[in-house]
Amino acid sequence: MTRPDTEPARPAPDAFRAAREAMVRDQVEARKIRDPRVLAAMRIVPRHLFVAEEDRERAYEDAPLPIGPNATISQPYVVAAMSDLARLQGTEDVLEIGTGSGYQTAVLAELAGRVFSVEIVPALHQAAHARLDSLGYRNVELRLGDGREGWSERAPFAAILVTAATPTIPPPLLEQLASGGRLVIPLGDRRQDLTLVEKTPTGVRRSRAFEVRFVPLVG
Repeated sequence: MTRPDTEPARPAPDAFRAAREAMVRDQVEARKIRDPRVLAAMRIVPRHLFVAEEDRERAYEDAPLPIGPNATISQPYVVAAMSDLARLQGTEDVLEIGTGSGYQTAVLAELAGRVFSVEIVPALHQAAHARLDSLGYRNVELRLGDGREGWSERAPFAAILVTAATPTIPPPLLEQLASGGRLVIPLGDRRQDLTLVEKTPTGVRRSRAFEVRFVPLVG
């Protein structure tokens, strides 16, 4: 999927709009996410279309949900917090490792210039591709492959978001992060910390956001 000179499509009004507004108010704003662009993206993207049909009534709950074997759609607040940490302005190229359902991908597509996302599970990759295409996102490009290798042909990236946990940062991701770029990644094994890694001219700077629980990054 490539981007024309238009903004990402906005979904039509739906029966879950009130639930989505409550999600943003009670789960995101209440936890001190203040960036108006992030809040707007969370209000726009129809999370209920990124979960199994039998889970749609639970789509806006303050919890992750299963999307397949050993895979989940992240808790809404975590999606918002990762997007907030990326500090996107609307023109950047962003890399996502772990497309999953495509929900975080869609939120990033509302915030960035272009989003490149890698998924290792074929069924998840195919379903996310169909879902994002049906919603009209044209500034998203998906790849089936090992996310630990990044996407060197599209580098450098102003931001990289990793939606699976790893004890250490895969070297290719640091290499493909632009100078001044921001890598948001859950680091750890049994205990995981959502970590912001900023690439500076003199090295990298790390800061811990909060404890999280993600599925492991596999290759």
